[in-house]
Amino acid sequence: MKPTLKLPTFEERLAEEDLVLSRSETKILQVNLGKLCNLACVHCHVNAGPHRQELMTRESVDRVIEWYGKASSINTLDLTGGAPEMNPDFKYLVSKIRAVRPHSTIIDRCNLTILLVPGFEDLVEFFVENRIQVVASMPCFTPDNVNKQRGEGVFDDSIKALQKLNEAGYGRDPQLLLDLVYNPLGGTLPPSQKSLEAEYKEALNSHFGIEFNQLYTITNMPIARFLSQLKREGKSEEYHQLLVESFNSSLIEGLMCRDTLSVDWEGRVFDCDFNQMLRVPLGDSKPRNLWDIEASDLPGTSIAVRDHCFGCTAGAGSSCGGALSH
Repeated sequence: MKPTLKLPTFEERLAEEDLVLSRSETKILQVNLGKLCNLACVHCHVNAGPHRQELMTRESVDRVIEWYGKASSINTLDLTGGAPEMNPDFKYLVSKIRAVRPHSTIIDRCNLTILLVPGFEDLVEFFVENRIQVVASMPCFTPDNVNKQRGEGVFDDSIKALQKLNEAGYGRDPQLLLDLVYNPLGGTLPPSQKSLEAEYKEALNSHFGIEFNQLYTITNMPIARFLSQLKREGKSEEYHQLLVESFNSSLIEGLMCRDTLSVDWEGRVFDCDFNQMLRVPLGDSKPRNLWDIEASDLPGTSIAVRDHCFGCTAGAGSSCGGALSH
């Protein structure tokens, strides 16, 4: 029987390098509007799907709007899910934020296929009217890979949605940004973001006439649905070892947990989206809601870490904005 390799925890790895991870000024508010989604992707760390019922209420949405309006250091609202557009108050939230803070960057993390679902056909027009930056999941530019991760027929629907976005100006008009997100199919690290972006642009343009702005490469986090997949395949320990051995200390300063505040569908705050899914509260403190804290009090406070943090610090790094080094 092969002996289990003793690997350091993330906290131990930071201590070995004499590194301290603490929050800087908060610049991004990332809000999860719920776990309802029209897809059920195998790599989804949220365990989102068509039968999930967790959705942020109008009352909580209003409190988020009020808090955001007063947080002067924050100028980006990053909306996630599930499919964030499936929250009944999605358009209400966006419209109110545009009224309160008209020059804010508003990001919608879109699975693309939602743009073709009956009842959501007007989303692209709404995106254009509100200058929403679309960050779209597109794990590959070939059908087999995409359909294996996200479901049969998803690749074709994603292509149609991207073409619809292009027709509206996305990826072409400098004011309408369209970025794509790649993640590996299994337990490997992403390749070079710059090189892969060039491959994506050539393949999608030559075969489908699709244009986009940037590609973000993101490491699969060993939590939730993806961790279950790794365990079924007997690869969870192997993947964990890969992340630990690929630790890159130079990435600490640029980690997204330093300037991003994560909020779940109930209004509770976390250091990042992954901690949110594991129910690890902001700064390893007691559970708190967004409206119980002040953004100005966060700089210098500690960040809650667990071993999945190796995913953000492996290789070229990983964040909601892609690789951390290029």
